[in-house]
Amino acid sequence: MFIPFKRIFSGLLLFFIFVPGFASAHQPRIVEDHHIEVPNPEISKAYYGQLTGTPDIYTIHTSTPFNLYVNILTPDIAGQKQDVSATITKNGEPLAILDGPPFIWEKMFEPFGYDTYWKGPEYKARVEAGIYDITVASRNNNSKYSLAIGEAENFDFQEIMNALTLVPQLKSNFFNESPINFILSPFGWGIILILYLLAGIFGLLSRFVLQRFTKNSARGISKNIGTKDRVIRLIIGVILLLWAITTTWSLVLIFLSGFAFFEAMFSWCGFYAALGKNSCSCAEAHNSGA
Repeated sequence: MFIPFKRIFSGLLLFFIFVPGFASAHQPRIVEDHHIEVPNPEISKAYYGQLTGTPDIYTIHTSTPFNLYVNILTPDIAGQKQDVSATITKNGEPLAILDGPPFIWEKMFEPFGYDTYWKGPEYKARVEAGIYDITVASRNNNSKYSLAIGEAENFDFQEIMNALTLVPQLKSNFFNESPINFILSPFGWGIILILYLLAGIFGLLSRFVLQRFTKNSARGISKNIGTKDRVIRLIIGVILLLWAITTTWSLVLIFLSGFAFFEAMFSWCGFYAALGKNSCSCAEAHNSGA
């Protein structure tokens, strides 16, 4: 990818994410170990895990004072208990206990991923340098949880791509729902809208270049597919989009879906143009351009 594309894509996507008024999204992380090192503890991150018989321990090493924020959440799904607790220690000495069972948890909707959580106890303080351990446990150590650490928002292109990769997995494995529900989020439909826009721009530029430099040949025809081929491309566009949003939300599949819709809309196929092929019998299929 070229840097300008990254800036355009991330800038437009951040517009869809933050304009609705919720700059509260954390950088998502899926927990795959029982001991997790936390870099840059002031940068907001959400660690998603499930206890498997033993507590999970998050460690922060810092040589300077920093703002420590910790919050426990659990997914709002059937059978999930609000019994997750966290113990915070500094250099091995107790600092705070976020005791889940007696706490009155509040239901919280998070529009970034269009998910609902139970929000548990939290801790916020300016703390000194040292080694901090956050031990997450539940009564039977089998609960799903999300541990939010840090409050400073920092979403760049890399984090947007990382979130796009992880959110479909979280939909399936953490919230027990289909990745297709991600389309209800501004982050989800914003991605589709942006990629369709980019596909349309790419299509228009491609057609313009071919018309400009091959206007006296079959490759320069402005409309080169008929009704049957247009319907086929509409079907392909729908299939590619459904494939993407029900699985991994692949950017490539969404872009190709948008390009298929562009070809159907403009009665023009880039592949046909490259081969000089024409299945359009309409009067618009001429070299003068549309």
